[in-house]
Amino acid sequence: MPDDVPASPAAPTSPPAPAPAAPPGVTGQGGLYAEREAKLLAELKKIYDPEIPMNIVDLGLIYGFDWTGDDVVLRMTLTAPGCPVAGILADEIKTAMEKVPDVHSAKVDMIWDPPWTPDRMSDFAKRQFGYA
Repeated sequence: MPDDVPASPAAPTSPPAPAPAAPPGVTGQGGLYAEREAKLLAELKKIYDPEIPMNIVDLGLIYGFDWTGDDVVLRMTLTAPGCPVAGILADEIKTAMEKVPDVHSAKVDMIWDPPWTPDRMSDFAKRQFGYA
């Protein structure tokens, strides 16, 4: 290009789309981690409670994420403390979370407070089970 011809200005770029909002009741650290949390939630939606035909996110079993760098701890509950598949389900969830890009290691922390109730379910799940 000749020196006397000005270069065309770069086309404006739009900012990246924000990460989808977490389901109600799910807390995390947002900001830097919001996109990772959205990816984790998408992966966790593939995991179904073995006793209830619904994924663990829409059931409202996911309470939130705690991050230390690229390591994440998932805070979650089950529909009942005596759930016989708790250990198996936690292993499946940990494995799924560690498949998400930019997650170095994952841990599942089962918590019981606050206890799970059907109110924690997504609107979709409530409609499926006749709560809405």
